[in-house]
Amino acid sequence: MTVKHSVSAQILRIALTGAALTGLAACGGKDRPVADLAASQVTTIGVNSYLWRASLETVSFAPLLQADSAGGVIVTDWYSRPENPAERVKMSVTILDQDLRADALRVSASRQVMQNGNWVDAPVQAATVQKLEDIILTKARDLRRQTLS
Repeated sequence: MTVKHSVSAQILRIALTGAALTGLAACGGKDRPVADLAASQVTTIGVNSYLWRASLETVSFAPLLQADSAGGVIVTDWYSRPENPAERVKMSVTILDQDLRADALRVSASRQVMQNGNWVDAPVQAATVQKLEDIILTKARDLRRQTLS
Protein backbone atom coordinates (compact mmCIF):
# COMPACT_ATOMS: atom_id res chain seq x y z
CA MET A 1 0.00 0.00 0.00
CA THR A 2 1.40 3.40 -0.92
CA VAL A 3 1.74 6.30 1.48
CA LYS A 4 -0.73 8.39 -0.56
CA HIS A 5 -3.28 5.57 -0.37
CA SER A 6 -2.81 5.08 3.38
CA VAL A 7 -3.12 8.84 3.99
CA SER A 8 -6.32 8.91 1.93
CA ALA A 9 -7.66 5.90 3.82
CA GLN A 10 -6.77 7.52 7.15
CA ILE A 11 -8.48 10.79 6.20
CA LEU A 12 -11.57 8.88 5.04
CA ARG A 13 -11.64 6.93 8.31
CA ILE A 14 -11.40 10.15 10.33
CA ALA A 15 -14.17 11.77 8.29
CA LEU A 16 -16.48 8.77 8.77
CA THR A 17 -15.75 8.68 12.50
CA GLY A 18 -16.52 12.40 12.73
CA ALA A 19 -19.78 11.93 10.86
CA ALA A 20 -20.80 9.10 13.19
CA LEU A 21 -19.98 11.14 16.29
CA THR A 22 -21.91 14.10 14.91
CA GLY A 23 -24.92 11.86 14.47
CA LEU A 24 -24.65 10.64 18.05
CA ALA A 25 -24.35 14.20 19.31
CA ALA A 26 -27.70 14.96 17.70
CA CYS A 27 -29.36 12.55 20.14
CA GLY A 28 -28.86 15.00 23.03
CA GLY A 29 -31.11 17.77 24.29
CA LYS A 30 -32.29 20.89 22.52
CA ASP A 31 -29.40 23.09 23.76
CA ARG A 32 -26.69 21.91 21.42
CA PRO A 33 -23.74 24.16 20.65
CA VAL A 34 -23.49 25.38 17.07
CA ALA A 35 -20.40 24.08 15.32
CA ASP A 36 -18.17 26.58 13.53
CA LEU A 37 -16.74 24.47 10.73
CA ALA A 38 -14.69 27.35 9.38
CA ALA A 39 -12.91 28.07 12.64
CA SER A 40 -9.22 28.73 12.35
CA GLN A 41 -8.62 25.87 14.77
CA VAL A 42 -9.78 22.56 13.29
CA THR A 43 -8.08 19.66 14.99
CA THR A 44 -9.84 16.41 14.12
CA ILE A 45 -6.53 15.04 12.80
CA GLY A 46 -4.15 16.36 15.45
CA VAL A 47 -3.13 19.51 13.59
CA ASN A 48 -4.93 22.26 11.71
CA SER A 49 -6.76 20.45 8.91
CA TYR A 50 -6.55 23.37 6.49
CA LEU A 51 -2.76 23.53 6.83
CA TRP A 52 -2.55 19.75 6.58
CA ARG A 53 -4.60 19.51 3.38
CA ALA A 54 -2.86 22.50 1.80
CA SER A 55 0.55 21.02 2.63
CA LEU A 56 -0.32 17.65 1.11
CA GLU A 57 -1.63 19.32 -2.04
CA THR A 58 1.44 21.53 -2.37
CA VAL A 59 4.03 18.74 -2.13
CA SER A 60 1.94 16.12 -3.94
CA PHE A 61 4.16 16.38 -7.04
CA ALA A 62 6.90 14.49 -5.12
CA PRO A 63 6.63 10.95 -3.73
CA LEU A 64 5.83 10.89 -0.01
CA LEU A 65 8.08 9.10 2.48
CA GLN A 66 6.11 10.03 5.59
CA ALA A 67 2.78 11.65 6.32
CA ASP A 68 1.87 11.78 10.02
CA SER A 69 -1.31 13.79 10.57
CA ALA A 70 -1.18 13.37 14.35
CA GLY A 71 2.32 14.84 14.52
CA GLY A 72 1.87 17.20 11.58
CA VAL A 73 4.89 15.95 9.63
CA ILE A 74 5.14 15.43 5.87
CA VAL A 75 8.41 14.27 4.31
CA THR A 76 8.90 13.73 0.59
CA ASP A 77 11.40 11.50 -1.13
CA TRP A 78 13.92 12.94 -3.56
CA TYR A 79 12.26 14.38 -6.65
CA SER A 80 13.85 15.33 -9.98
CA ARG A 81 12.00 17.30 -12.61
CA PRO A 82 12.00 15.47 -15.96
CA GLU A 83 13.49 18.52 -17.69
CA ASN A 84 16.41 18.64 -15.21
CA PRO A 85 17.30 15.10 -14.02
CA ALA A 86 20.72 16.25 -12.73
CA GLU A 87 19.08 18.13 -9.85
CA ARG A 88 16.80 16.78 -7.14
CA VAL A 89 14.99 18.14 -4.09
CA LYS A 90 13.57 16.71 -0.90
CA MET A 91 11.07 18.59 1.28
CA SER A 92 9.81 18.45 4.81
CA VAL A 93 6.72 20.24 6.11
CA THR A 94 5.95 20.48 9.81
CA ILE A 95 2.74 21.89 11.20
CA LEU A 96 3.52 23.19 14.67
CA ASP A 97 0.15 24.30 15.99
CA GLN A 98 -3.57 23.66 15.77
CA ASP A 99 -4.31 27.21 14.66
CA LEU A 100 -4.23 28.49 11.09
CA ARG A 101 -1.32 30.90 11.52
CA ALA A 102 1.81 31.62 9.52
CA ASP A 103 4.07 30.70 12.45
CA ALA A 104 2.38 27.31 12.73
CA LEU A 105 4.15 26.11 9.59
CA ARG A 106 7.77 25.20 8.97
CA VAL A 107 9.07 24.11 5.56
CA SER A 108 12.58 22.90 4.87
CA ALA A 109 14.16 21.68 1.67
CA SER A 110 17.33 19.91 0.62
CA ARG A 111 18.82 20.06 -2.84
CA GLN A 112 21.40 17.91 -4.57
CA VAL A 113 23.05 18.13 -7.97
CA MET A 114 24.76 15.41 -9.95
CA GLN A 115 28.52 15.91 -10.26
CA ASN A 116 30.75 13.24 -11.78
CA GLY A 117 28.11 10.56 -11.24
CA ASN A 118 27.55 11.41 -7.55
CA TRP A 119 24.84 13.41 -5.82
CA VAL A 120 26.37 16.41 -4.07
CA ASP A 121 24.55 18.68 -1.59
CA ALA A 122 23.80 22.12 -2.97
CA PRO A 123 22.31 25.22 -1.34
CA VAL A 124 18.59 25.92 -1.44
CA GLN A 125 17.60 29.53 -1.92
CA ALA A 126 15.73 30.93 1.07
CA ALA A 127 13.19 32.38 -1.34
CA THR A 128 12.30 28.86 -2.49
CA VAL A 129 11.33 27.75 1.01
CA GLN A 130 9.48 31.02 1.63
CA LYS A 131 7.55 30.56 -1.64
CA LEU A 132 6.48 27.03 -0.59
CA GLU A 133 5.28 28.38 2.78
CA ASP A 134 3.34 31.15 1.03
CA ILE A 135 1.70 28.66 -1.34
CA ILE A 136 0.66 26.40 1.56
CA LEU A 137 -0.70 29.29 3.63
CA THR A 138 -2.64 30.71 0.68
CA LYS A 139 -4.17 27.30 -0.08
CA ALA A 140 -5.07 26.79 3.60
CA ARG A 141 -6.80 30.18 3.74
CA ASP A 142 -8.65 29.39 0.50
CA LEU A 143 -9.84 26.06 1.93
CA ARG A 144 -11.09 27.88 5.02
CA ARG A 145 -12.91 30.47 2.88
CA GLN A 146 -14.54 27.69 0.85
CA THR A 147 -15.87 26.19 4.07
CA LEU A 148 -17.50 29.52 4.94
CA SER A 149 -19.41 29.72 1.66
